[in-house]
Amino acid sequence: MATMGAELAPAPGTALRERIVDGPTGYTGVEATPEWAAEVKRLARQRNATILAHNYQLPEIQDVADHVGDSLALSRIAAEAPEGTIVFCGVHFMAETAKILSPEKTVLIPDQRAGCSLADSITAEDLRDWKAEHPDAVVVSYVNTTAAVKGLTDICCTSSNAVDVVASIDPDREVLFLPDQFLGAHVKRETGRENMHIWMGECHVHAGINGDELNDQARAHPDAELFVHPECGCATSALYLAGEGEFPADRVHILSTGGMIDAARAATSNQVLVATEVGMLHQLRKAAPGIDFQAVNDRAACKYMKMITPAALLRCLEENRDEVHVDPETAAKARNSVQRMIEIGNPGGGE
Repeated sequence: MATMGAELAPAPGTALRERIVDGPTGYTGVEATPEWAAEVKRLARQRNATILAHNYQLPEIQDVADHVGDSLALSRIAAEAPEGTIVFCGVHFMAETAKILSPEKTVLIPDQRAGCSLADSITAEDLRDWKAEHPDAVVVSYVNTTAAVKGLTDICCTSSNAVDVVASIDPDREVLFLPDQFLGAHVKRETGRENMHIWMGECHVHAGINGDELNDQARAHPDAELFVHPECGCATSALYLAGEGEFPADRVHILSTGGMIDAARAATSNQVLVATEVGMLHQLRKAAPGIDFQAVNDRAACKYMKMITPAALLRCLEENRDEVHVDPETAAKARNSVQRMIEIGNPGGGE
């Protein structure tokens, strides 16, 4: 029994939580120290929560997570996890996808302001109007879309299975492919499909990795391999380099984020140039520590991904915020579009 007047010991992590500052670009004030990591783990156990981190997250967020991967793979892990709460360290549409596949679970995102320029490039209203112009078309949506857009979609796809998904559709049916124009161009090139309409959306980060940068880097490192995400504006340039014989074709790889991890483990070169968001380098270096992985554009950092800070994750677990909700009817329709993709036989990774 405490003696009269004795002060109670402060709750674990109190000093850390008092440092959290909410600013216009996110939560700050807390560094990723061992004390922070221990408190995050303690709170996760207390909340019966599993922490998922996308490959583009800050390295310290990836390192404290229970699972790291691409968005769809993480959402499928969330559905199978025994924990009742999912803390999704990623952008908003990813947390929505986890909720779609796990409607009975509580899904939290450490900062609900973490959006996505690609997902925002098409709204449900935009898609309804587009469908009205092509009433018999099959709608194929990349997983990097909102729940409302997925709910109006016939089949979802990932960057690793988009070619297979489109190839599975009756060749006489028109296809509306959305929202990424660069992934759409890659699919159209691979399938040779002429009756495919492509929405002109883009991820501002991937679109900013341009062909000139890739060409300069490739010529400066002639012995390297190239890992290029199909959302990148430089994907066509990579294939051009290979096609013109300026760079060995067997060392040019157009890959999803999950595919990059597999390719890293199988790589034979001492150096790999990587064209995608820079957060990916952390997992690649862990997968193949003997290889020198370098960004084609070291400024290709998504400000929304980086809003999931140590302070944001701590606040999320401490306050049980921010919860992600998806209307049950929308979620059911969106779940059907994901399930149709899986039934094709190649569920693929995520983006």
